[in-house]
Amino acid sequence: MKRLLEIGKDVKTKKAKARREKVKGLMGIDLAETGTGEKLQLIQDLIPLALIHVGEVLQEEVRSLAGQRYQRDGDNGYVRWSRQWGSIYLGDQKVPVAYQRVRDKENRKEIELNVYKTLQGPRDIDEGLLGRILLGLSCRDYRKCTEMIPEAFGLSASSISRRFIKASSRKLKELKERRLEHLDLAGLVIDGKVFHKDEMIIALGETTGGEKVILGFIQAATENASVCKDFLNDLLDRGLRIDDGVLCVMDGSKGLRKAVERVFGRHALIQRCQWHKRENVLSYLAKEHQETFRRKLQRAYQEPTYEKAKAALMKVKKELSLINESAVRSLEEGLEETLTLHRLGLFEKLGKSLKTSNSIESVMSLVEQRTHKVDYWKNSNQKQRWLATALLEIEPRLNRIRGYRYLPELRTAIQRELGITSKQEMAA
Repeated sequence: MKRLLEIGKDVKTKKAKARREKVKGLMGIDLAETGTGEKLQLIQDLIPLALIHVGEVLQEEVRSLAGQRYQRDGDNGYVRWSRQWGSIYLGDQKVPVAYQRVRDKENRKEIELNVYKTLQGPRDIDEGLLGRILLGLSCRDYRKCTEMIPEAFGLSASSISRRFIKASSRKLKELKERRLEHLDLAGLVIDGKVFHKDEMIIALGETTGGEKVILGFIQAATENASVCKDFLNDLLDRGLRIDDGVLCVMDGSKGLRKAVERVFGRHALIQRCQWHKRENVLSYLAKEHQETFRRKLQRAYQEPTYEKAKAALMKVKKELSLINESAVRSLEEGLEETLTLHRLGLFEKLGKSLKTSNSIESVMSLVEQRTHKVDYWKNSNQKQRWLATALLEIEPRLNRIRGYRYLPELRTAIQRELGITSKQEMAA
Protein backbone atom coordinates (compact mmCIF):
# COMPACT_ATOMS: atom_id res chain seq x y z
CA MET A 1 0.00 0.00 0.00
CA LYS A 2 2.82 2.35 0.93
CA ARG A 3 4.52 1.51 -2.34
CA LEU A 4 1.35 2.37 -4.29
CA LEU A 5 1.08 5.74 -2.54
CA GLU A 6 4.69 6.51 -3.37
CA ILE A 7 4.10 5.60 -7.02
CA GLY A 8 0.98 7.81 -7.11
CA LYS A 9 2.94 10.68 -5.61
CA ASP A 10 5.72 10.24 -8.17
CA VAL A 11 3.19 10.26 -11.01
CA LYS A 12 1.62 13.50 -9.75
CA THR A 13 5.07 15.06 -9.38
CA LYS A 14 6.01 14.07 -12.92
CA LYS A 15 2.73 15.44 -14.32
CA ALA A 16 3.17 18.72 -12.49
CA LYS A 17 6.75 18.95 -13.77
CA ALA A 18 5.58 18.22 -17.32
CA ARG A 19 2.92 20.93 -17.12
CA ARG A 20 5.47 23.38 -15.78
CA GLU A 21 7.85 22.53 -18.61
CA LYS A 22 5.01 23.03 -21.12
CA VAL A 23 4.36 26.52 -19.82
CA LYS A 24 8.07 27.23 -19.72
CA GLY A 25 8.36 26.20 -23.36
CA LEU A 26 5.45 28.42 -24.37
CA MET A 27 6.68 31.51 -22.56
CA GLY A 28 10.42 31.00 -22.39
CA ILE A 29 10.11 31.66 -18.63
CA ASP A 30 10.51 29.30 -15.68
CA LEU A 31 7.67 30.01 -13.28
CA ALA A 32 9.57 28.38 -10.46
CA GLU A 33 12.19 31.12 -10.71
CA THR A 34 9.72 33.99 -11.15
CA GLY A 35 8.52 36.36 -8.44
CA THR A 36 4.90 36.44 -7.33
CA GLY A 37 4.15 39.77 -9.01
CA GLU A 38 5.54 38.58 -12.33
CA LYS A 39 3.62 35.32 -12.01
CA LEU A 40 0.37 37.23 -11.64
CA GLN A 41 1.02 39.07 -14.90
CA LEU A 42 1.80 35.81 -16.70
CA ILE A 43 -1.27 34.12 -15.23
CA GLN A 44 -3.50 36.86 -16.62
CA ASP A 45 -2.03 36.33 -20.10
CA LEU A 46 -2.17 32.53 -20.35
CA ILE A 47 -5.74 31.68 -19.39
CA PRO A 48 -5.94 28.01 -20.42
CA LEU A 49 -2.71 27.04 -18.62
CA ALA A 50 -2.91 29.55 -15.81
CA LEU A 51 -5.17 27.41 -13.66
CA ILE A 52 -2.31 24.95 -13.23
CA HIS A 53 -0.26 27.49 -11.30
CA VAL A 54 -2.90 29.49 -9.44
CA GLY A 55 -2.82 26.98 -6.58
CA GLU A 56 0.98 27.16 -6.45
CA VAL A 57 0.98 30.94 -6.24
CA LEU A 58 -1.64 30.91 -3.49
CA GLN A 59 0.27 28.24 -1.56
CA GLU A 60 3.44 30.30 -1.74
CA GLU A 61 1.72 33.13 0.11
CA VAL A 62 0.16 30.73 2.62
CA ARG A 63 3.62 29.28 3.37
CA SER A 64 5.07 32.76 3.81
CA LEU A 65 2.35 33.54 6.38
CA ALA A 66 1.77 30.26 8.21
CA GLY A 67 4.96 28.35 7.52
CA GLN A 68 5.31 24.89 6.05
CA ARG A 69 2.37 22.54 6.12
CA TYR A 70 1.92 20.63 9.44
CA GLN A 71 4.01 23.26 11.20
CA ARG A 72 2.09 24.23 14.32
CA ASP A 73 2.38 28.02 14.02
CA GLY A 74 3.82 30.55 11.58
CA ASP A 75 6.32 33.24 12.49
CA ASN A 76 3.50 35.73 13.14
CA GLY A 77 1.22 33.39 15.00
CA TYR A 78 -0.76 32.68 11.83
CA VAL A 79 -2.18 29.21 11.22
CA ARG A 80 -3.89 27.38 8.39
CA TRP A 81 -7.64 27.38 8.97
CA SER A 82 -9.78 25.62 6.39
CA ARG A 83 -10.10 25.33 2.65
CA GLN A 84 -13.03 26.82 0.78
CA TRP A 85 -14.19 27.53 -2.75
CA GLY A 86 -14.03 31.02 -4.17
CA SER A 87 -13.62 32.61 -7.60
CA ILE A 88 -10.94 34.59 -9.40
CA TYR A 89 -10.63 36.28 -12.80
CA LEU A 90 -8.16 35.05 -15.38
CA GLY A 91 -8.19 37.67 -18.13
CA ASP A 92 -11.93 38.24 -18.50
CA GLN A 93 -13.03 34.80 -17.32
CA LYS A 94 -14.38 34.12 -13.86
CA VAL A 95 -12.99 30.81 -12.62
CA PRO A 96 -13.82 28.83 -9.43
CA VAL A 97 -10.82 27.95 -7.31
CA ALA A 98 -10.26 26.29 -3.91
CA TYR A 99 -7.88 28.17 -1.63
CA GLN A 100 -6.40 27.80 1.84
CA ARG A 101 -7.59 30.26 4.47
CA VAL A 102 -5.14 31.70 7.02
CA ARG A 103 -6.13 32.88 10.51
CA ASP A 104 -4.49 35.06 13.13
CA LYS A 105 -4.93 32.73 16.09
CA GLU A 106 -4.11 35.29 18.75
CA ASN A 107 -6.39 38.08 17.47
CA ARG A 108 -9.06 35.69 16.20
CA LYS A 109 -9.38 37.12 12.71
CA GLU A 110 -8.81 35.92 9.17
CA ILE A 111 -5.77 37.11 7.23
CA GLU A 112 -6.54 38.17 3.69
CA LEU A 113 -4.41 36.63 0.95
CA ASN A 114 -3.06 39.41 -1.27
CA VAL A 115 -2.70 37.14 -4.29
CA TYR A 116 -6.31 35.96 -4.03
CA LYS A 117 -7.55 39.53 -3.61
CA THR A 118 -5.58 40.67 -6.66
CA LEU A 119 -6.92 37.88 -8.85
CA GLN A 120 -10.50 38.61 -7.78
CA GLY A 121 -10.46 41.92 -9.67
CA PRO A 122 -11.20 41.60 -13.41
CA ARG A 123 -8.02 42.63 -15.17
CA ASP A 124 -8.79 44.73 -18.27
CA ILE A 125 -12.12 42.95 -18.52
CA ASP A 126 -13.84 45.90 -20.15
CA GLU A 127 -11.13 46.28 -22.79
CA GLY A 128 -11.31 42.53 -23.46
CA LEU A 129 -15.06 42.69 -23.84
CA LEU A 130 -14.76 45.59 -26.27
CA GLY A 131 -12.42 43.63 -28.47
CA ARG A 132 -14.49 40.46 -28.44
CA ILE A 133 -17.82 42.20 -29.01
CA LEU A 134 -16.41 44.34 -31.83
CA LEU A 135 -15.12 41.23 -33.56
CA GLY A 136 -18.73 40.16 -33.95
CA LEU A 137 -19.71 38.29 -30.81
CA SER A 138 -23.20 39.08 -29.64
CA CYS A 139 -23.73 39.34 -25.89
CA ARG A 140 -25.91 36.22 -26.01
CA ASP A 141 -23.13 34.11 -27.59
CA TYR A 142 -20.36 35.44 -25.40
CA ARG A 143 -20.94 32.88 -22.62
CA LYS A 144 -20.06 30.03 -24.99
CA CYS A 145 -16.99 31.80 -26.31
CA THR A 146 -15.57 32.58 -22.86
CA GLU A 147 -15.71 29.01 -21.63
CA MET A 148 -12.20 28.19 -22.81
CA ILE A 149 -11.56 25.81 -19.92
CA PRO A 150 -14.05 23.37 -18.32
CA GLU A 151 -13.94 25.03 -14.91
CA ALA A 152 -14.82 28.48 -16.24
CA PHE A 153 -18.34 29.79 -15.91
CA GLY A 154 -19.34 32.57 -18.30
CA LEU A 155 -20.78 36.01 -17.64
CA SER A 156 -24.45 36.73 -18.18
CA ALA A 157 -25.59 38.76 -21.17
CA SER A 158 -26.89 41.52 -18.91
CA SER A 159 -23.56 41.70 -17.08
CA ILE A 160 -21.66 41.96 -20.34
CA SER A 161 -24.06 44.61 -21.64
CA ARG A 162 -23.48 46.73 -18.54
CA ARG A 163 -19.72 46.37 -18.84
CA PHE A 164 -19.78 47.19 -22.54
CA ILE A 165 -21.92 50.30 -21.98
CA LYS A 166 -19.50 51.48 -19.32
CA ALA A 167 -16.42 50.82 -21.43
CA SER A 168 -17.85 52.25 -24.67
CA SER A 169 -19.03 55.38 -22.81
CA ARG A 170 -15.42 55.96 -21.81
CA LYS A 171 -14.37 55.58 -25.44
CA LEU A 172 -16.97 58.10 -26.60
CA LYS A 173 -15.83 60.60 -23.98
CA GLU A 174 -12.19 60.00 -24.91
CA LEU A 175 -12.83 60.70 -28.60
CA LYS A 176 -14.95 63.77 -27.96
CA GLU A 177 -12.46 65.30 -25.53
CA ARG A 178 -9.11 64.26 -26.98
CA ARG A 179 -6.69 67.13 -27.41
CA LEU A 180 -5.41 67.91 -30.91
CA GLU A 181 -2.74 70.60 -30.45
CA HIS A 182 0.09 68.08 -30.76
CA LEU A 183 -0.94 67.16 -34.32
CA ASP A 184 0.88 68.72 -37.26
CA LEU A 185 -1.71 68.22 -39.99
CA ALA A 186 -1.05 68.48 -43.69
CA GLY A 187 -4.41 67.08 -44.77
CA LEU A 188 -7.93 66.87 -43.40
CA VAL A 189 -10.54 64.56 -44.93
CA ILE A 190 -14.16 65.35 -44.02
CA ASP A 191 -17.13 63.36 -45.19
CA GLY A 192 -20.62 62.43 -44.08
CA LYS A 193 -21.48 58.75 -43.95
CA VAL A 194 -24.66 56.88 -43.18
CA PHE A 195 -24.27 54.86 -40.02
CA HIS A 196 -27.34 52.70 -39.46
CA LYS A 197 -29.80 55.23 -40.92
CA ASP A 198 -28.13 58.27 -39.33
CA GLU A 199 -25.72 60.75 -40.91
CA MET A 200 -22.36 60.88 -39.17
CA ILE A 201 -19.92 63.55 -40.33
CA ILE A 202 -16.38 62.29 -39.69
CA ALA A 203 -13.07 64.16 -39.72
CA LEU A 204 -9.85 62.24 -40.42
CA GLY A 205 -6.56 64.06 -39.97
CA GLU A 206 -3.40 63.23 -41.92
CA THR A 207 -0.19 64.40 -40.28
CA THR A 208 2.98 65.53 -42.03
CA GLY A 209 4.39 62.12 -41.10
CA GLY A 210 1.56 60.36 -42.94
CA GLU A 211 -0.28 59.04 -39.88
CA LYS A 212 -4.08 58.96 -39.96
CA VAL A 213 -5.83 60.25 -36.85
CA ILE A 214 -9.55 60.16 -36.06
CA LEU A 215 -10.35 63.75 -35.03
CA GLY A 216 -14.00 63.25 -34.22
CA PHE A 217 -17.52 62.96 -35.59
CA ILE A 218 -20.89 64.63 -35.25
CA GLN A 219 -24.39 63.28 -35.83
CA ALA A 220 -26.54 65.34 -38.16
CA ALA A 221 -29.53 65.02 -40.44
CA THR A 222 -27.60 66.51 -43.37
CA GLU A 223 -24.23 68.14 -44.09
CA ASN A 224 -25.67 71.63 -43.57
CA ALA A 225 -23.39 74.62 -43.01
CA SER A 226 -24.51 75.32 -39.46
CA VAL A 227 -23.80 71.80 -38.17
CA CYS A 228 -20.50 71.55 -40.04
CA LYS A 229 -19.44 74.97 -38.73
CA ASP A 230 -20.09 73.85 -35.13
CA PHE A 231 -18.15 70.65 -35.77
CA LEU A 232 -15.09 72.44 -37.15
CA ASN A 233 -15.16 75.00 -34.34
CA ASP A 234 -15.16 72.16 -31.85
CA LEU A 235 -11.99 70.79 -33.48
CA LEU A 236 -10.35 74.19 -33.11
CA ASP A 237 -11.49 74.42 -29.49
CA ARG A 238 -9.74 71.12 -28.81
CA GLY A 239 -6.49 72.57 -30.13
CA LEU A 240 -6.46 71.71 -33.84
CA ARG A 241 -3.71 73.82 -35.49
CA ILE A 242 -4.25 75.03 -39.07
CA ASP A 243 -2.12 78.20 -39.07
CA ASP A 244 0.52 76.52 -41.27
CA GLY A 245 -2.09 75.62 -43.88
CA VAL A 246 -4.04 72.45 -44.50
CA LEU A 247 -5.53 70.67 -47.51
CA CYS A 248 -9.21 69.82 -46.92
CA VAL A 249 -10.45 66.88 -48.98
CA MET A 250 -14.22 66.65 -49.26
CA ASP A 251 -17.11 65.84 -51.56
CA GLY A 252 -19.35 68.40 -53.24
CA SER A 253 -21.40 69.28 -50.16
CA LYS A 254 -22.11 73.01 -50.28
CA GLY A 255 -22.74 73.16 -46.54
CA LEU A 256 -19.43 71.52 -45.72
CA ARG A 257 -17.54 73.73 -48.16
CA LYS A 258 -19.15 76.87 -46.75
CA ALA A 259 -18.27 75.78 -43.22
CA VAL A 260 -14.61 75.25 -44.14
CA GLU A 261 -14.42 78.67 -45.75
CA ARG A 262 -15.99 80.38 -42.72
CA VAL A 263 -14.07 78.56 -39.99
CA PHE A 264 -10.67 77.91 -41.59
CA GLY A 265 -10.64 80.94 -43.89
CA ARG A 266 -7.32 81.63 -45.61
CA HIS A 267 -5.60 78.72 -43.87
CA ALA A 268 -7.20 75.98 -45.98
CA LEU A 269 -7.20 74.81 -49.58
CA ILE A 270 -10.01 72.60 -50.83
CA GLN A 271 -9.47 69.46 -52.87
CA ARG A 272 -12.83 68.25 -54.16
CA CYS A 273 -13.15 64.49 -54.37
CA GLN A 274 -12.69 63.53 -58.02
CA TRP A 275 -14.67 60.33 -57.58
CA HIS A 276 -17.73 62.23 -56.31
CA LYS A 277 -17.42 64.77 -59.13
CA ARG A 278 -17.26 62.04 -61.76
CA GLU A 279 -20.26 60.17 -60.33
CA ASN A 280 -22.28 63.39 -60.03
CA VAL A 281 -21.71 64.14 -63.71
CA LEU A 282 -22.60 60.60 -64.74
CA SER A 283 -25.84 60.71 -62.78
CA TYR A 284 -27.21 63.18 -65.37
CA LEU A 285 -26.51 60.83 -68.28
CA ALA A 286 -28.46 57.96 -69.74
CA LYS A 287 -27.07 54.53 -68.93
CA GLU A 288 -25.80 53.95 -72.45
CA HIS A 289 -23.46 56.96 -72.11
CA GLN A 290 -22.28 56.50 -68.55
CA GLU A 291 -19.50 53.96 -69.04
CA THR A 292 -18.01 55.88 -71.98
CA PHE A 293 -17.82 59.16 -70.10
CA ARG A 294 -16.65 57.42 -66.90
CA ARG A 295 -13.54 56.30 -68.78
CA LYS A 296 -13.03 59.70 -70.38
CA LEU A 297 -13.31 61.58 -67.09
CA GLN A 298 -11.04 59.06 -65.41
CA ARG A 299 -8.36 59.50 -68.08
CA ALA A 300 -8.66 63.27 -67.88
CA TYR A 301 -8.13 63.34 -64.12
CA GLN A 302 -5.19 60.94 -64.44
CA GLU A 303 -3.21 63.43 -66.50
CA PRO A 304 -0.06 64.36 -64.52
CA THR A 305 -0.08 68.15 -64.94
CA TYR A 306 -2.69 70.83 -64.41
CA GLU A 307 -2.53 72.02 -68.04
CA LYS A 308 -3.05 68.54 -69.52
CA ALA A 309 -5.80 67.61 -67.08
CA LYS A 310 -7.67 70.88 -67.66
CA ALA A 311 -7.41 70.51 -71.44
CA ALA A 312 -8.71 66.93 -71.28
CA LEU A 313 -11.64 67.97 -69.10
CA MET A 314 -12.52 70.80 -71.47
CA LYS A 315 -12.61 68.27 -74.30
CA VAL A 316 -14.99 66.07 -72.27
CA LYS A 317 -17.09 69.13 -71.54
CA LYS A 318 -17.41 69.87 -75.24
CA GLU A 319 -18.55 66.32 -75.94
CA LEU A 320 -21.03 66.45 -73.07
CA SER A 321 -22.57 69.66 -74.40
CA LEU A 322 -23.87 67.70 -77.39
CA ILE A 323 -25.63 65.22 -75.11
CA ASN A 324 -26.70 66.84 -71.83
CA GLU A 325 -26.29 70.48 -70.74
CA SER A 326 -27.14 69.61 -67.15
CA ALA A 327 -24.14 67.28 -67.04
CA VAL A 328 -22.00 70.13 -68.35
CA ARG A 329 -23.11 72.43 -65.53
CA SER A 330 -22.37 69.67 -63.02
CA LEU A 331 -18.86 69.33 -64.43
CA GLU A 332 -18.24 73.07 -64.36
CA GLU A 333 -19.34 73.46 -60.71
CA GLY A 334 -16.23 73.38 -58.53
CA LEU A 335 -14.06 72.08 -61.39
CA GLU A 336 -10.98 74.03 -60.30
CA GLU A 337 -11.18 72.59 -56.80
CA THR A 338 -11.02 69.06 -58.21
CA LEU A 339 -7.66 70.03 -59.72
CA THR A 340 -6.04 71.53 -56.62
CA LEU A 341 -3.35 68.83 -56.39
CA HIS A 342 -2.65 69.25 -60.10
CA ARG A 343 -2.29 72.99 -59.63
CA LEU A 344 0.11 72.49 -56.72
CA GLY A 345 2.24 70.20 -58.90
CA LEU A 346 1.84 67.20 -56.57
CA PHE A 347 -0.76 65.03 -58.25
CA GLU A 348 1.71 62.35 -59.34
CA LYS A 349 3.20 62.14 -55.82
CA LEU A 350 0.06 62.40 -53.67
CA GLY A 351 -2.87 61.90 -56.01
CA LYS A 352 -3.54 58.30 -54.99
CA SER A 353 -3.99 59.38 -51.38
CA LEU A 354 -5.61 62.80 -51.56
CA LYS A 355 -7.60 63.06 -54.79
CA THR A 356 -10.64 61.39 -53.18
CA SER A 357 -12.20 60.91 -49.76
CA ASN A 358 -11.65 57.15 -50.00
CA SER A 359 -9.67 57.10 -46.75
CA ILE A 360 -12.89 57.70 -44.81
CA GLU A 361 -14.70 55.18 -47.00
CA SER A 362 -12.12 52.61 -45.90
CA VAL A 363 -12.54 53.54 -42.24
CA MET A 364 -16.31 53.17 -42.42
CA SER A 365 -15.93 49.80 -44.13
CA LEU A 366 -13.91 48.63 -41.11
CA VAL A 367 -16.52 50.11 -38.78
CA GLU A 368 -19.24 48.15 -40.58
CA GLN A 369 -17.31 44.91 -40.04
CA ARG A 370 -17.43 45.57 -36.30
CA THR A 371 -21.04 46.71 -36.02
CA HIS A 372 -23.04 44.89 -38.69
CA LYS A 373 -24.25 42.18 -36.28
CA VAL A 374 -26.09 44.68 -34.12
CA ASP A 375 -29.67 44.34 -35.33
CA TYR A 376 -31.38 46.65 -32.86
CA TRP A 377 -30.33 50.23 -32.18
CA LYS A 378 -32.12 51.75 -29.20
CA ASN A 379 -31.01 55.37 -29.33
CA SER A 380 -28.45 57.91 -30.49
CA ASN A 381 -26.16 57.33 -27.50
CA GLN A 382 -25.83 53.65 -28.37
CA LYS A 383 -24.89 54.46 -31.96
CA GLN A 384 -22.34 57.08 -30.92
CA ARG A 385 -20.79 54.77 -28.33
CA TRP A 386 -20.39 51.95 -30.85
CA LEU A 387 -19.03 54.26 -33.53
CA ALA A 388 -16.51 55.91 -31.18
CA THR A 389 -15.37 52.54 -29.86
CA ALA A 390 -14.95 51.11 -33.35
CA LEU A 391 -13.08 54.20 -34.61
CA LEU A 392 -10.62 54.16 -31.73
CA GLU A 393 -10.12 50.41 -32.11
CA ILE A 394 -9.43 50.84 -35.83
CA GLU A 395 -7.18 53.92 -35.60
CA PRO A 396 -3.91 52.14 -34.61
CA ARG A 397 -4.35 49.78 -37.57
CA LEU A 398 -4.61 52.49 -40.21
CA ASN A 399 -1.71 52.58 -42.64
CA ARG A 400 0.22 55.72 -43.41
CA ILE A 401 -0.91 57.44 -46.58
CA ARG A 402 0.87 56.65 -49.84
CA GLY A 403 3.53 59.16 -50.71
CA TYR A 404 3.79 60.49 -47.14
CA ARG A 405 7.40 61.51 -47.79
CA TYR A 406 6.08 64.27 -50.04
CA LEU A 407 3.81 65.81 -47.41
CA PRO A 408 6.40 68.46 -46.41
CA GLU A 409 6.34 69.52 -50.08
CA LEU A 410 2.56 69.74 -49.86
CA ARG A 411 2.84 71.99 -46.81
CA THR A 412 5.22 74.31 -48.67
CA ALA A 413 2.99 74.37 -51.77
CA ILE A 414 -0.11 75.17 -49.67
CA GLN A 415 1.67 78.04 -47.93
CA ARG A 416 2.85 79.39 -51.27
CA GLU A 417 -0.66 79.18 -52.73
CA LEU A 418 -2.30 80.83 -49.71
CA GLY A 419 0.45 83.37 -49.11
CA ILE A 420 1.19 82.06 -45.61
CA THR A 421 4.60 82.92 -44.16
CA SER A 422 6.30 79.73 -42.95
CA LYS A 423 7.97 79.46 -39.56
CA GLN A 424 11.37 79.21 -41.22
CA GLU A 425 10.78 82.45 -43.11
CA MET A 426 9.60 84.16 -39.93
CA ALA A 427 12.73 83.00 -38.09
CA ALA A 428 14.93 84.33 -40.89
